[in-house]
This record gives sequence, C-alpha cells and structure tokens, in this order.
Amino acid sequence: MEGKRQAKIARLLQKELSEIFRRETSLLRGVLVTVTAVRVSPDLSIAKAYLSIFPSDKAQEVLDNIKRQAKTVRYELAQAVKQVLRKCPELQFYLDDSLDYIENIDRLLASDKKKEETEE
Repeated sequence: MEGKRQAKIARLLQKELSEIFRRETSLLRGVLVTVTAVRVSPDLSIAKAYLSIFPSDKAQEVLDNIKRQAKTVRYELAQAVKQVLRKCPELQFYLDDSLDYIENIDRLLASDKKKEETEE
C-alpha cells in the first residue's frame, strides 16, 4: 500500500516529468510523450515512470532514447524538485501500452457487433 508521502512525491514527479518531456519533445514534430503514472518505492530511492508514446509505431525507439538519456532527465528533474526533495530518486522508464490494449478491445467489439448485424 502506498503511503501519503509516496503518493504526494509520485504526483510531483509525474507533473515535473510531464513538463520535461513536453519541453523536449516539442523539438520532435509529431511525437507525444505522456507520463501516465509514477510509482515510488517506500524509501523514495526508485521511481518507476510509465510512459504512453504517440504514435505507437515509434514508441520503442523513443523509449530507448529516453532510457539512454535517463541521467540527463534525472538531473533536470532534480533541479525542478530541489526545494521539495533532498535526493532525487533513480528513474526507471516503462512503456504503458494500456491505451493500445483498450483500442484493440474496442476494435474487436466493433467487429463482433458488425458480424452480428450481418448475420441477422
């Protein structure tokens, strides 16, 4: 179970990471990176950030680039939260593909509904 402090820090990190990615991806035309969730370990030493990347065909490439630049992102994050946190947590980035999963379910349900209508 996540404590109040963990939840507060997670929300702060999510907000600041979103701002960092918005600023950095504005240079890349047509790529949108959204921080969908941040999970912080109980000792606040590790933060797992889940990213949703649009378009999804470039997702793995963008995620690999973000992972390579993790130290730079951590430094920028530390500068943004230095008034709140003494030590910035280590960042781990993961791809959040829940939107793709939902889209696939919607497409399957729509095709199933079309089959039912044609059978009648």
